Amino acid sequence: MLVTMLSNWQVKAMAEKYVEMYKSLGINIEKHNQLLNILGQYYGAVYLSQKNRPKKMDYFDFVVSEIHGLRIQELENQRKAGKKVIGAFCIYAPEELAYAADATMVGLCGGADFSVPDAEAILPRNLCPLIKSFYGFRLNKTCPYFQSSDLVVGETTCDGKKKVYELLNELIPTYVIEIPHKPDTQQGKEFWLKEVQAFKAEIEKLTGNKITAEKLKASIELINNKRKALKRLSELRAKNPSPISGLDALLISQISFNDDPVRFTAKVNELCNELEERVRKGEGVTEKDAPRLMVSGCPMAIPNWKLHSIAQEAGASVVVEESCVGTRYFTDLIEPKGDSIEDLLWAIVEKYSKIPCACFTPNDARVESVMQLAKQFNVDGVIYYTLQNCHDYNVEAVKIERTLKNRDLPMLKIETDYAMGDSAQIKTRVEAFLEIIQGKKP
Repeated sequence: MLVTMLSNWQVKAMAEKYVEMYKSLGINIEKHNQLLNILGQYYGAVYLSQKNRPKKMDYFDFVVSEIHGLRIQELENQRKAGKKVIGAFCIYAPEELAYAADATMVGLCGGADFSVPDAEAILPRNLCPLIKSFYGFRLNKTCPYFQSSDLVVGETTCDGKKKVYELLNELIPTYVIEIPHKPDTQQGKEFWLKEVQAFKAEIEKLTGNKITAEKLKASIELINNKRKALKRLSELRAKNPSPISGLDALLISQISFNDDPVRFTAKVNELCNELEERVRKGEGVTEKDAPRLMVSGCPMAIPNWKLHSIAQEAGASVVVEESCVGTRYFTDLIEPKGDSIEDLLWAIVEKYSKIPCACFTPNDARVESVMQLAKQFNVDGVIYYTLQNCHDYNVEAVKIERTLKNRDLPMLKIETDYAMGDSAQIKTRVEAFLEIIQGKKP
């Protein structure tokens, strides 16, 4: 359990347990110990202090406790067996292609302020904190997922990312997928198909394995099953009261990008079985009259739990995330209309083109998604979360707020970074927002 990471000597013991592995990966062990200590204390305060948590959350606590240990050891064992590891930042990187080539795709570090000062020694300060975070983690060599990756795959979802990928390529091989910003057009889909085909060729070159139709069908089923499990969990959160906290649900979504997909899917379904029993008994983690909130906007990578923690402490129930670590990832499945490799690649394009990123223009699909989710989850208000200097999401907030206002649904916009300095201010704003919501109730 991660609670054992709350003392410095336990952090040291963990570092000693994996010290040879860390050395072989070139990790800055002293600085990495500092990171583990911070993460352990933060996790203990935010997660292990929660009441009435589902018993099956024990597994996900364990995953976090070993997220820089046992999981990295698994990846290194795969690499020793000749398999490749591909690191990714975004859900537009088709993980199905990686698994079809007998490789593993994992999410990379990029949700903490810990690495930002290192990045700011090179990058502009007025840059998205996510970009500074992931670049800093590669610079200071404290992210074992970076160190274990044979290739990093990026994407052109924002200008800041695509320029920093040029610099990242100097540190680790980085392949960039071009994302069409009008994906719902035939021209956009045909362009995307060429990019998917090129990425397939790159992975085949990296792994030395040919991606066949049979292997791709199997990997599509693998990832579809993971998405189905997450969707099942999401739908249970729509119940009132919700049988699981927004913090725990967020954590599970974050872990989905790092854990073994087969094991992860099984554990999420086991958790859902427990939650269904809670729903049957009318048990929840909050009172039935607790304000129900949607968080919409930028993705939240581990350990970015600030907003959910504040909202939960204020008495709200976060029941859904319209986010890349939420509904955008699992809402749609890949549905092949044939068995050939061409049919399967086209099915990938069809699925991924439905993910409504703020980089798309126009992006009416995202506005419609927010409204549909607000109705499905019976939310009382929306917190629009955006990272500082994230222009796409900041500007798109205007259309979202207008539409919500027309539906008489209040919205609070929070623009922040990964530092904790503004927590008190956010807390005050969230509490005032909840008072507005309570005042609208009959």
